[in-house]
Amino acid sequence: MTKLVTLVNHIEQLLDVASFKDYCPNGLQVEGRPEVAVLVSGVTASRGLIEAAIERGADAILVHHGYFWRGEDPCITGIKRARLERILTHGISLLAYHLPLDAHPELGNNVQLARALDIEVDGPIGTRAGDSLIFQGQLPAPMTAAELSQHVAGRLGREVLHIPGGPAQIRSIGWCTGAAQGFIDQAAAQGLDAYLSGEISEQTTHTAREAEIHYFAAGHHATERYGVRALGEYLAQQFGIKHGFVDIDNPA
Repeated sequence: MTKLVTLVNHIEQLLDVASFKDYCPNGLQVEGRPEVAVLVSGVTASRGLIEAAIERGADAILVHHGYFWRGEDPCITGIKRARLERILTHGISLLAYHLPLDAHPELGNNVQLARALDIEVDGPIGTRAGDSLIFQGQLPAPMTAAELSQHVAGRLGREVLHIPGGPAQIRSIGWCTGAAQGFIDQAAAQGLDAYLSGEISEQTTHTAREAEIHYFAAGHHATERYGVRALGEYLAQQFGIKHGFVDIDNPA
């Protein structure tokens, strides 16, 4: 068991939260019990994850996608009210880390996805703290686009959308988890063979074709399952608390 404030302060320093300008508050979003013995992690603080945390007797929930996003209706009504009521009724804290969790060089979504896909990480394309969200690296061996699609699909357990544009053999690749399709221009500017993210937009197709870079959309949820789980496991070891990752399936 550890104090909630100790846990939150440790994560804030670990992820260098203060360096990021984000679309949501990072850190403690809902305050529950002052001590944490059981931590449940998941990608999104959905009703399904909350109910799973309650069943497991969680003192805190750790997520990548929390609440209070910029531009959303701030009123606590409907789905938001129902979620918060369950959390508050059961005294559960909600901790959410968005961009800081994407970028971390060891526990972050991007590095953890690379490990899941056997990509050798060269490092982020950006160099400033808070701006290092796109990573680049090398495949373990050259692959065709079809081979890479099959490899990613097998590791992530979902179909991959491929837009052809690059060379016959793919060796270098850039990636950023989640809704990061807009970074394809920066990957192309690096001369990479391919770029992978979670989602695709209409214009992504044209960019891939015209910039001559392969593009792979592997799913927002599917690409962001690994960082929050790694952070939860790290905290369990660091503080001697119980941790469990709950994967609430999402095809998006």
